[in-house]
Amino acid sequence: MKKLIIAGGSGFLGKAIAAYFTSKFTDIVILTRGATETKNGFRYVTWDGKTLGTWQEELTSCDVLINMVGRSVDCRYTPENKKLIMDSRVDATKILGEVISKSKHAPKVWINASTATIYRHALNQQMTEATGEIGTGFSVAVAKAWEEVFYASTTPNTRKVALRTSIVLANNGGALVPILKLAKMGFGGKQGDGNQQFSWIHINDFLESINFIMENTRLQGPINSAAPEPITNSFLMKTIRKELKIPFGIPLPKFLLEFGARLIKTETELILKSRNVIPTKLTNAGFTFQFSTIQSALKDLI
Repeated sequence: MKKLIIAGGSGFLGKAIAAYFTSKFTDIVILTRGATETKNGFRYVTWDGKTLGTWQEELTSCDVLINMVGRSVDCRYTPENKKLIMDSRVDATKILGEVISKSKHAPKVWINASTATIYRHALNQQMTEATGEIGTGFSVAVAKAWEEVFYASTTPNTRKVALRTSIVLANNGGALVPILKLAKMGFGGKQGDGNQQFSWIHINDFLESINFIMENTRLQGPINSAAPEPITNSFLMKTIRKELKIPFGIPLPKFLLEFGARLIKTETELILKSRNVIPTKLTNAGFTFQFSTIQSALKDLI
């Protein structure tokens, strides 16, 4: 395939996707709120993520579109931030669908970011694409609206995949970096009760799975992007301490997490929600995870 467009290619995952596919596409275009320019082998094209403009011409000759646009959820859920989180995802997805639905040369594949947070808090029941139960609350409402607007556009010539991504583990960004800092400071014990499930995926498997989805024309609809073995928060922190050779970690009960979250202006949901997500569609289609256990992932990343 020749041309890849990444909307939201300036974030942590967007940059990783662009770098990974450099050798697989002859032309990579990143839709950005910044200036139109060519830099590091990528073409950056200006857009605002909600209105039509000259950027839409890029979609007339595009093989694959990946949309990663979305205001970070690592913030306090004030009314203003809630609106930014919701609107950034819905507006970008809506306008992309509008352009593709009118295009005579639509992308063959459109992979749209979604989130494993769409499923309910689940300690024991595993959530697959077929049997997973949708949850409630603000984050779930965002995920539902995001996917609804994604499927609302009529794009008969474009295969659509909503990538329900779990926590992506990497050593240069994402959730693992602050968790490691806490552990090194001595706060590497369980967080909250510690029994909440932690669904995760190594950054390499995340990228490889996107490539697998592109190439496997049978895959469509919601796909769980998660390693096949969720773990408890207690086991995660224990494994991190072992890898860092730190014998003890002070646990952080819920009330301390609430206090700390206010100080650093984030929400405890990111830590305390139990995400028990299984990648049934990927494994059934034959995808092989390089890092299927948290031990192998952390050994590689730490």
